[in-house]
Amino acid sequence: MSEMQDTIIKAFNFRHATKEFDSTKKVSDSDFNTILETARLSPSSLGLEPWRFVVVQNQDLREKLIPYSSGAQKQLKTASHFVIILARKNVTPSSDYVQSIVKNVKKYEESTLPAFNEKVNGFQTNFHINDNERTLLDWASKQTYIALANMMTSAALLGIDSCPMEGFDLDKVTEILSEEGILNTDEFAPSVMVGFGYRKEEPKAKVRQSADDVIQWIK
Repeated sequence: MSEMQDTIIKAFNFRHATKEFDSTKKVSDSDFNTILETARLSPSSLGLEPWRFVVVQNQDLREKLIPYSSGAQKQLKTASHFVIILARKNVTPSSDYVQSIVKNVKKYEESTLPAFNEKVNGFQTNFHINDNERTLLDWASKQTYIALANMMTSAALLGIDSCPMEGFDLDKVTEILSEEGILNTDEFAPSVMVGFGYRKEEPKAKVRQSADDVIQWIK
């Protein structure tokens, strides 16, 4: 095993779902900005980046979220940094968002836009992504998990702990974020939460199925 391979595997063995962080220890600005940058640079389907990363450092807001976040009780109280990843709604070729991405970010030539729009429509139709608003949101939420995984991996490589969380009341969290002026419900919905910091206690040894049970080679 090469040194790089060893570093990667050690990071994955180090990473665990940290239930409670040491609240006296804070992730440096430099390290956390690196984690955020790996999220921003993450791949997404058709490169449409249907996400937003809300870093919740305000303690009053964290307290408001606790009663409706069963899976994040200790993490909200102790995490150095806490992120709610939002998934963008109604990402279709005709949406203002997609048109802004292709024109202002990707800088596509105007003449290429019809072909791109057709490509997106075909892809979304073939995979039943554009069947309705729910399937569009589910597809966008899948993309957020790519960024989530990259954030946790980069954190582990930096010796920083993390914990992903789906255990929250979607309606109430949406309501709170909307009331706080953080979330426009016409554009976004909460997808997943993740906390970062340093473990308070050492975890149990990592347990996983064997490689033979989860990997299938077709030769």
